[in-house]
Amino acid sequence: MSDGVAVTRLGALRSAWTRLKEHPLARVGPGLITGVADDDPSGIATYSQAGAQFGLNMLWTMPLAFPLMAAVQSICARIGRVTGRGLAANIKAAFPPVVLRGVVLLLLIANTLNIAADVAAMGEVSELVTGVDRHIGTLAFVVVTLGLQIFVPYHRYVAYLKWLTVSLLAYFLVLFTVHVPWDQVALHTLVPRFKLDASAATVITGVFGTTISPYLFFWQASEEVEDMQARHGAPLTADQLAAGKELRRIKWDTWSGMFYSDITAFFIVLATAVTLHVSGVTDINTAAEAARALRPLAGDFAYILFALGILGVGLIGVPVLAGSAAYGLSEAMGWREGLELKAKDARGFYGVIAFSVLVALILQYTPMDPMKALFWSAVINGVVAVPLMAVIIILASKKSVMGSFTASPTLQVLGWIGTGVMGLAALAMFIPGGG
Repeated sequence: MSDGVAVTRLGALRSAWTRLKEHPLARVGPGLITGVADDDPSGIATYSQAGAQFGLNMLWTMPLAFPLMAAVQSICARIGRVTGRGLAANIKAAFPPVVLRGVVLLLLIANTLNIAADVAAMGEVSELVTGVDRHIGTLAFVVVTLGLQIFVPYHRYVAYLKWLTVSLLAYFLVLFTVHVPWDQVALHTLVPRFKLDASAATVITGVFGTTISPYLFFWQASEEVEDMQARHGAPLTADQLAAGKELRRIKWDTWSGMFYSDITAFFIVLATAVTLHVSGVTDINTAAEAARALRPLAGDFAYILFALGILGVGLIGVPVLAGSAAYGLSEAMGWREGLELKAKDARGFYGVIAFSVLVALILQYTPMDPMKALFWSAVINGVVAVPLMAVIIILASKKSVMGSFTASPTLQVLGWIGTGVMGLAALAMFIPGGG
């Protein structure tokens, strides 16, 4: 081979590598991490209950939820990247103070209760797998997550979170260990079949409330800001030349991340439907209970995969829950915030993270039932989600906020449909016998 041919081929390879690095798929991050955090241990418990109680009859909820959750998260991502500010900072600038204070206070309470339920599930699962006391396991997980968030800068920490997203593949692999009637799966996915009663309304409410949650809104917008700053970028309102590439990247990242989340939830419902439901196990309260019940029905391999998936997504979900509350409160109070900052430079921000996680840990040693913590978290999220979603869509449609990068009519329509669905879900929680 001549030197000229070698140089030409080397140049072609470099050019191809450059194009690959610039492709939107090469920069997936905030959307992917947010999607996986959506399937936290509390979410796994909800999806497991849906499959165990109703079998294949709740599979239809996943394809319906996907475009709604993706649209809302995409709007949040656009707000963060276009303005260069998190969601709370934008709400603070555009709405009366009482709106932001109420939302952030309820967010902090709901997230702390959710963290309590998640770390309890992780401790219980670690005890199942290793035999080590659950309280020791819970403490270990809390120390690890706090240490990573406080002492590891964002550009390194985010790489750790990206690798943890692989843990969701465990629920896909579980399906290879059991018999799946794919023809019936397709039918029940496309055609809803269920009796609309109080128990069905409760599960449907839980599924949508778990899939579309306020803490994900704050995290998504703030991580876009973190990602922008890590790459030394500027808000799109000040750097319009970068808009085309960045908005395409956000679209790829968010929709693919939400699809990964949604299809995983689908697999969890399916796995528990074809194992627990068909065997008469119809009452699942925690993710650990689902793993335990799966063992005699699907074998040790399926049990281990399911359990490891819970631990993996918990290590993403807990930091996202704590981080979203810290972003919200810090922006509301005007404190310096960001995972790239050192703890001494953002004491209020890291103080919120430590406070929410440590309070959640303390709750493990009180008479509070983790399931009650999860229930109240769901109630608060249901109350907050509807007005917050309306505020988000209004923000994304304001030229005074977004400049020439307002959300498209399609995103706005999907956002309003999602708001309506969440409104119905929230009302269902307060109907006697329905929640």
